[in-house]
Amino acid sequence: MRYTPYTDAVRDVVRSGRIGRIITVHHLEPVGWWHAAHSYVRGNWRNTAESSPMLLAKSSHDIDWITYVTGKRIASVASFGGRAHFRSDQAPAKAGPRCLSCVIEPDCPYSAKKIYLDPLDNGGVLSWPASVVTEGGSRADVIEALVNGPYGRCVYHCDNDVVDHQVVSLQFDDGTAGSFTMTAFSEHAGRRTQLFGTHGSLDGDGRTVEVYEFATGLRERIDTAAAGAHDAGGGHGGGDAGLIAAFVGAVAAGDPSLIRSGADETLASHLSVFAAEESRLSATVVDVPSTSDPDQSHAVRFDNQRRESA
Repeated sequence: MRYTPYTDAVRDVVRSGRIGRIITVHHLEPVGWWHAAHSYVRGNWRNTAESSPMLLAKSSHDIDWITYVTGKRIASVASFGGRAHFRSDQAPAKAGPRCLSCVIEPDCPYSAKKIYLDPLDNGGVLSWPASVVTEGGSRADVIEALVNGPYGRCVYHCDNDVVDHQVVSLQFDDGTAGSFTMTAFSEHAGRRTQLFGTHGSLDGDGRTVEVYEFATGLRERIDTAAAGAHDAGGGHGGGDAGLIAAFVGAVAAGDPSLIRSGADETLASHLSVFAAEESRLSATVVDVPSTSDPDQSHAVRFDNQRRESA
C-alpha cells in the first residue's frame, strides 16, 4: 500500500500543506461480504489460534498506511468489535451445514455456489478466489472441493472466531485523533480515507483524491490512474509493481532509501494492532509502545487476554 500512485498522491497533498495541520483522520476498510466469507469465515484466517486476530491478518496494512501518509505515530488506542453475524445463532431457519445441499442456498448472499461456481458457469475462468479451493482446474474439481472441503461449509456453521467488524479510535502522539473501521458487511471495494485539516480536507477512495481548500473554495479532483484493481488479483492498484521496482532500484543503486518500510515500520503496525486487540478484549484504552523501547509485557498481556476470552 505504501507503493501505489494513490498513496503518493495522498502523501503529496498532506506534505504540501494545502489542508493545513491534520486534526482528524477517518479510514475505512470495506472487506466485502464475499471476501470476508472466503478468507475470514471459511478460509485460512478464520481462527485466531490458527492464524491471528483479524486486524493483524487484514488491517495491519491500513494502520501502517495511516501513519505513513500522515507522518504521525499512534500513541494509544481504544477498540470495539466482535463476531456479530457469522455464528450459529444467526443462521436462517432450515440452513444446512453445506451450501450445495442447502435448501435456502439460492437466497443466501454468502452461498459458496455463488462465490465459486457461478462465475465459472457464466463463462469465467478458474481464478481467485475459486482457485484457492482446489488444486484442480475444472468445474468438477471445484464441486468436489465444495462438497468435502472447508470452502463449501455454511458460514453460520464454521469454526471461525475472528471478528467481522471492528472500530479503532486512534490517538496520535501530536494530539491528532482518528478512527479506523474494518467491516465485512460492505461491497468489496477500495479503502476510503478522509483527512480533516485546519485549512482544508481530503477525501480518497483508493483511486481518486479530492481536495477542498477552505480559504479559496477550490475543489480539485486528482485521478491517480492506478493500474489494476485494489486487491491481490489486480496487483493492489500498482502497489505490487511499485514495491518490486523500488527493491530492484535500491539494489541496483545501492540506495536503501528507496525502500519505504522495514523492520521498525512493521513492528510499529504490529504493536498498534496488538494494542487494538487488547483494548477490544479488555474494554480499556491501551498505550502503543514505541518501537525504540517496546514494552515486552504488552505482548504477554495480549496473549493472556486472548486465552481468557477463549
